[in-house]
Amino acid sequence: MKISELFAKKILTLSFEVFPPKTDDTFDSVKYATEEIAKIKPDFMSVTYGAGGGTSKHTLAIAQNLKNKYGVTLLAHLTCVSSTKEMIKNQLALLTQSGIKNILALRGDIPEGLDRTKFDYKYASDLIKEIKSSGDFCVGGACYPEGHVESENQKKDIEALKIKVDAGCEFLTTQMFFDNNILYNFLYKIRERGITVPIVAGIMPVTNGKQIERICKLSGTYLPQRFKSIVDKYGNYPDAMKQAGIAYATEQIIDLLANGVNNIHIYSMNKPDVAEKIKNNLSDILAVRN
Repeated sequence: MKISELFAKKILTLSFEVFPPKTDDTFDSVKYATEEIAKIKPDFMSVTYGAGGGTSKHTLAIAQNLKNKYGVTLLAHLTCVSSTKEMIKNQLALLTQSGIKNILALRGDIPEGLDRTKFDYKYASDLIKEIKSSGDFCVGGACYPEGHVESENQKKDIEALKIKVDAGCEFLTTQMFFDNNILYNFLYKIRERGITVPIVAGIMPVTNGKQIERICKLSGTYLPQRFKSIVDKYGNYPDAMKQAGIAYATEQIIDLLANGVNNIHIYSMNKPDVAEKIKNNLSDILAVRN
């Protein structure tokens, strides 16, 4: 099923992101983790893709397995960075053969020292145009409620987002955020600009206090004082931090759903127990459809 059709059919959706193994020797353990997440019956699952196709064979293998074994609707990532037109063409052909109709088109992080002017695709909008002209795909993209770290300001970032949508992007998944008011403000601004495609709220359950520093460095994500206090208090106690992180993410999701943000995407970090606990926390809430 195309995700655009899913959004038209269902009022609420809960989905999970998983990532493929970087090496062959970890394939089985990652495959097991993704299967356990599939067993809790998410509305769809996304599978990430390394810059320049570094994990492309594993991305496809994990996605195929989940689709064939569990009937999960799959969203495969594709990135511009270091990808040639030939590489993208080959990957699109493989996705078509596998019956995977949904693609998240991303620019990707640019490794230090690479000259982006020599890329075949400079922006995600370029990749979106290529995908839309190459087959019957549903294409999604990324958006940044706090603005992209490389963008001069949020206004220009939203203008770039409009270009992406005009290129054929059918829905947008947000980067993680920890303050829902940031998303609500962002939604107002993009709707005012005429961006009306469905927005999927990306939520990261932080279950390890040490990971948050790296997350913020890469994304520039704002941390509310309330969240900082949780990390300060429980960051050195793994079980307590996991419980607190799941509770915080659950509370974020409940508030989002109560305020009409109906599509939630969990950055699962391949942790089935975290995914299952969040789904269980929302079991009755997801049944409320008005």
